[in-house]
Amino acid sequence: MKSYIQFPRVEGSASRQAHADLPSGTFERELGKEGFFGPATHMYHRHPPTGWTNWDGPLKPRAFDLTKLNEEHPSPWDARLVLHNAHLRMRLWRAPRRMDHLARNGDGDELVFIHTGRGDLFCDYGHLEFRAGDYIVLPRSTMWRIECAEPVTALLIEATNSTYRLPEKGMLGPHAIFDPAVLDVPQLDDAFRAQQDEAEWTVRIKRRNAITTVTYPFNPLDAVGWKGDLSVVRVNVADIRPVMSHRYHLPPSAHTTWVADRFVVCTFAPRPFESDPGALKVPFYHNNDDFDEVLFYHAGDFFSRDNIHPGMVTFHPCGFTHGPHPKALNNAFTPKKPATDEYAVMLDARDALEVGEAAAGVEFTGYVDSWKTPAPPKAAE
Repeated sequence: MKSYIQFPRVEGSASRQAHADLPSGTFERELGKEGFFGPATHMYHRHPPTGWTNWDGPLKPRAFDLTKLNEEHPSPWDARLVLHNAHLRMRLWRAPRRMDHLARNGDGDELVFIHTGRGDLFCDYGHLEFRAGDYIVLPRSTMWRIECAEPVTALLIEATNSTYRLPEKGMLGPHAIFDPAVLDVPQLDDAFRAQQDEAEWTVRIKRRNAITTVTYPFNPLDAVGWKGDLSVVRVNVADIRPVMSHRYHLPPSAHTTWVADRFVVCTFAPRPFESDPGALKVPFYHNNDDFDEVLFYHAGDFFSRDNIHPGMVTFHPCGFTHGPHPKALNNAFTPKKPATDEYAVMLDARDALEVGEAAAGVEFTGYVDSWKTPAPPKAAE
């Protein structure tokens, strides 16, 4: 258990409750530690904390349009590298109609997020259908392949030398966000038995980012049974029931879906806006000075961002203030609709991320200027 120097104080004009009832004419900014779980201070400013006029240096917020990466790759190990560090690798894969080999990751667990398409996964544990919006967790060293009924685009997030776990849900109880009972596992069904044969198959094993190919004179996905508590699992974003408060805008950490060593994966799903008139309805300005923040936009209307569409990624390195774009901020207390309409995958990484060559080639360079506006947003009176 970490111990912090904590000394809650109030200086000047401040709100008694974070993210609600801001002092008249101010903009709130949160300076927090440990990804919203540690000590924090809330500043109240006369001007928007993102009201910059110029950027010079590598810390700038960046955005990448992954819809421009159109080439198909026969193997997940050929997928385009988007962001990475020593503890994770985030790649974009446009899958073939049918994989002609098996894949196996010896470097860590693989989280597959199906952005578009549908099909069938065959793995050590059996057969599993999948569709857009599915998260599929593949434990380290699982053998697997897919067959696509529709073109598939997937986000692959490797937990290098680590394991995916469910988050601790504390006083919410174990059935909050999603009940573990909704996690589906593969079945040893007719489709699984039908794909077994005595033909030659290869397994491409990735270890330390090098590929080893092993050849079998039969399909090694030939299990007749299994038991245990380690398996491939699947959950769809439609099964996620976000935690909500009608009086308080919850931090992104409340939407954590998967936890690995040195990073977490969160899911933003549709939810009603806060109804309390004094509560913020949009993400608050904040400094997350311990984590790099990444957001992959899956589907819907992304109310807090301009010029963003499904298939794009935004990347906010730790150490600078960020928050809603001006148009969204103008609706901070009076949204024009009753609920959000968006699905997005968020990745918070403890260690600095490097931009992969693929992402650098499809960068939206105007993103850093998207907070600028001729008429600055008006603070709440």
